[in-house]
Amino acid sequence: MAAPLRVAFAGTPEFAACALDAILAAGHEVALVLTQPDRPAGRGMKLTPSPVKQLALARGIEVDQPERLRTDEQRARLAACAPDVLVVAAYGLILPRAVLDLPRRGCINIHASLLPRWRGAAPIHRAIEAGDTETGITIMQMDEGLDTGAMLLERSLPILPTDTAATLHDCLAVLGGECIVAALAQLDELKPVPQPAEGVSYAAKIGRAEATVDWRRPAAELERAMRAFDPFPGLASTLRDTVVKFWSADVIDAEGEPGTVLAADEAGVVIACGRGALRCTVLQRPGSRRLPAGEFLRGFAVSVGERFASGEADPA
Repeated sequence: MAAPLRVAFAGTPEFAACALDAILAAGHEVALVLTQPDRPAGRGMKLTPSPVKQLALARGIEVDQPERLRTDEQRARLAACAPDVLVVAAYGLILPRAVLDLPRRGCINIHASLLPRWRGAAPIHRAIEAGDTETGITIMQMDEGLDTGAMLLERSLPILPTDTAATLHDCLAVLGGECIVAALAQLDELKPVPQPAEGVSYAAKIGRAEATVDWRRPAAELERAMRAFDPFPGLASTLRDTVVKFWSADVIDAEGEPGTVLAADEAGVVIACGRGALRCTVLQRPGSRRLPAGEFLRGFAVSVGERFASGEADPA
């Protein structure tokens, strides 16, 4: 087994915390953790530390939360800890060349896709939305581009027809931890492979505007979007001035004017789409929890022939 490394770690959400936990379990010394500043969260909008910060503090690891890494002062604690390697996972900041050059063994990134497909901010969501049947983890050397560095290690994972962004995230987080531990153990042996020029795609950040249903789209596309946007931001439409969120649906062979309710019973609320229809089986109103269709309908009656708005809902 390779000797333990002195690691600096940069990450923010739960995906990154899983990787940090795996690195610690493998026996590496984590000398410093970089994470985003505390952000307001919850109903009270109280300043809340990131999952990575919470884990680091629980393990007694020094934490730094610079807004940027552009100046010598902002990079001072990273430079002082003199890491062998900087591991980055969903950190949220672009690293300038001065940071990339700091660690003796360079900077390596854990990315939740099979590069070069789905470079960028939301690879898990976009893979589901696009109907991909496979994704995975890429460990890569970092450069100044957006997820453009040479690949060191890749492992694939199937995307199941029932996967949501939440379930796929959890599987990829575990796989990411396994991959970074494997990469650190064989850092001397891994040969960097440049990413191919073909097959490049970009996973743009999910915007709230995308959460509004356009019923003119094919039912199969909307069903994928429903799973891709679970748990955030959800997929929503308005009926009688009430915003309804849709969390689970089946694609069925039925026709009608897009947005029109074709059936509403215990089995689901059937809504016509541009091609086919969706039988929506789990729905939610503001201030309520997610409910099976039958229970939802007992609290909010929906009639055949009513029409959900298309592109007019405010899902916030």
